[in-house]
Amino acid sequence: MCKEECKSEEMKYRLAEAVKVCMKTTSVEKITVKEIVDACGTTRQTFYRHFQDKYDLVNWYFDKILLESFEHMGEGETIYEGLVKKFQYIQKEKLFFKMAFKSDDQNCLRDHDFELILAFYSDRIQEKSGNPLSEDLKFLLEMYCQGSIYMTVQWVFGRVKRTPEELAAELVKAMPEELAGVFERLDLL
Repeated sequence: MCKEECKSEEMKYRLAEAVKVCMKTTSVEKITVKEIVDACGTTRQTFYRHFQDKYDLVNWYFDKILLESFEHMGEGETIYEGLVKKFQYIQKEKLFFKMAFKSDDQNCLRDHDFELILAFYSDRIQEKSGNPLSEDLKFLLEMYCQGSIYMTVQWVFGRVKRTPEELAAELVKAMPEELAGVFERLDLL
């Protein structure tokens, strides 16, 4: 990475830390870009050079947090192991996720998480099988991912009391039989 890219990445992390500071007292919907840049000690121009809006920043940070768990899943770890890592990361950043998951605005984290995990699972199935997903399998995968996101949000808000390992095990167990069969054949379960 060149010097400018490193500086850009560093600024993005600074902005992410600033939005986390703002989240301690204000919901994501009510946080302004001005509050974020004031907390960061930078300008609106710098913010908009890196992000379209505050939700873009939240989604970028979410991607960074989960990138490592997805990379491990991509290296042959099971779905269970990848989910455990995801939930451990979420647990470390609980305040961030609690505040970010509260938002239902356009470009919200719930929708972003769904798109990210659906694309990840779809890509893994296609890579390992060499075949595109059937319409039936797409339907099952979408339904499973929506349910998984819903239960993740419930867990973040404390409505589901489980350890990361217990939640991951239950999500794997709740997988539709046909989808579980595909993941087993591909050595992902």
